[in-house]
Amino acid sequence: MITIRNIKKYFKEVKAVNDVSFEIGSGEFVALLGPNGAGKTTLMEMMEGIQFPDSGEITIKGLSWKKNPDELRRIIGISLQETFFIEKLSVLETLELFSSFYDLPAERAAEALKLIALEEKKKALVKNLSGGQRQRLALGVALLNKPEVLLLDEPTTGLDPTARRELWEILHQLRKESGMTMILTTHYMEEADFLCERIIIMDKGVILDQGTVDDLLSKNASEEMIEFRTGRSMLSASDFPAQDLIKASPIGSDNRWELRVKDISLYLPHLLEALRQRGVTIDSLECRKMTLDDLFIHLTGRSLNE
Repeated sequence: MITIRNIKKYFKEVKAVNDVSFEIGSGEFVALLGPNGAGKTTLMEMMEGIQFPDSGEITIKGLSWKKNPDELRRIIGISLQETFFIEKLSVLETLELFSSFYDLPAERAAEALKLIALEEKKKALVKNLSGGQRQRLALGVALLNKPEVLLLDEPTTGLDPTARRELWEILHQLRKESGMTMILTTHYMEEADFLCERIIIMDKGVILDQGTVDDLLSKNASEEMIEFRTGRSMLSASDFPAQDLIKASPIGSDNRWELRVKDISLYLPHLLEALRQRGVTIDSLECRKMTLDDLFIHLTGRSLNE
């Protein structure tokens, strides 16, 4: 459905998107995951036809923005981080207004209203909507033309957890029922994991890796994590048993450590014995598998939220 080939977009010395290539199949829901400045929005804006690449090619259903702009506008829907509507129109009037741009029948606005679960607010003025309700209205506008491709550029940024979850549930239901191809940019690990079947990890304008969550974790990190906090700060990395230890790192300045190990069940008894011999008590301990955030640190050396 979407083909991205060798796309480059530079702003003076900043390589916002640097030779990026990938494909998205019909009906896929894919996340572009990365921190602010990763190049996600620039890439998405080129898919939306808002910007054009310096080099490379983007096609959607075999169509390009330079040759087929009208056809593309008919088959895509766009939901942005923030959308400004006429404040003194109601929710239903807003949907009817945008529906008229597509010359759609009147009942389409009511159908979109149901999809975004805002039927109770159909007479409410836009100015009186919450942030989450505004984003649902923006999604409703994006769905009016029954798009084959839905582009979602960080639609939940700035929303509270409840509003974010409500939007997730709507998108999750759309994914199950519509067969629409959907692309989401986000810097929320949990969002990408919950909604999308494939994740493309970006940073500094390039793709670091892509695949399902399980594929990414199994391919990049056969590691497990031990995090603990001690009662005193006399430990160094050399104090931990070396066998099966991949890396030991202090966390902050409050006597916390993170150990990356090959197998928790094998390593933990040796760690506890080593600490006991040194007279070190453990105040807190957490053992877990590697997460997407751990993977991002593994790939880039920094946290997704930095």
